[in-house]
Amino acid sequence: MKKLVVAATLLISVCNLNAQENEKTLLKKTEEAVQKVNEEKPNGWSKKGTFTLLANQSSFSNWQAGGQSNISGNIGVNYDFNYKHDGWNWDNKLVVAYGITKIKDQELQKTDDRIEFNSLLGKKAAGNWFYSAFFNFKTQMDSGFDPAAATVKISHFFSPAFFQFGPGFLWKKSDNLKFNFAPLTSKLIIVHPHFTEFGPSFGVEKGKTSRYELGAAVNGYYKFKLMENVYAENILNLYSNYLEDPQNVDIDYQLNIAMKINKTLSANFAFQTIYDDNSFRGFQTRQVIGLGVNYGF
Repeated sequence: MKKLVVAATLLISVCNLNAQENEKTLLKKTEEAVQKVNEEKPNGWSKKGTFTLLANQSSFSNWQAGGQSNISGNIGVNYDFNYKHDGWNWDNKLVVAYGITKIKDQELQKTDDRIEFNSLLGKKAAGNWFYSAFFNFKTQMDSGFDPAAATVKISHFFSPAFFQFGPGFLWKKSDNLKFNFAPLTSKLIIVHPHFTEFGPSFGVEKGKTSRYELGAAVNGYYKFKLMENVYAENILNLYSNYLEDPQNVDIDYQLNIAMKINKTLSANFAFQTIYDDNSFRGFQTRQVIGLGVNYGF
């Protein structure tokens, strides 16, 4: 009798273990299937937009350790509209952002000012590879001033304006991981004539209003989940001008981290660094941290 009880117990244990293993296998396959469905969007248009408002404030009164009261705010719109059909991929992204800060007893200053549009067209070649063509446009909305002389205006709306376009090769695993190489990229820089009246501006020679370059462009995008409700977005753009100092590669890298609190609130961190020896011989950096209100549309 004891042997029968022991045998029955062992049999039940084995069955439970097999059931647990089967449950784990089924759960894993379900997660993989859901991920695949999310990555493989149906044919046609897909559209997604996000409105973000960030705020940051510091206040000091008789604070012996020092510090200046300040308040800052950033507003931004990201809108993606993509098309997919019969081996064709057309990804479009519009970014509009503006930020200001006010430090006690100082003038209002802007911390962000961007209008950027990216368009990437791909025709499937083999596997994750596509023949591609891309277009990029960047400019600003408000006036910018020389950091060394706050009263000297060095830019304003649509001056400068940057255009890039060219054919290339795209490797795309998903909407969250892609890499494009364009070995024959045209770049056009446009500025208002009053910025080049006394000297060059953003690489445009004195007395001229535009500059043309031909080079190679590399663009990468990677978005991933850091942990539950925390996502990181990496955007890298490189450009080398064949016609002048090709060793001086232009760099534009952005890191955006969003930590979702609830449906509308999130903590956001944004970092950007730019190297372009035509505008400034050194790295330009921008960093924003704040509590944000997000609205998806």
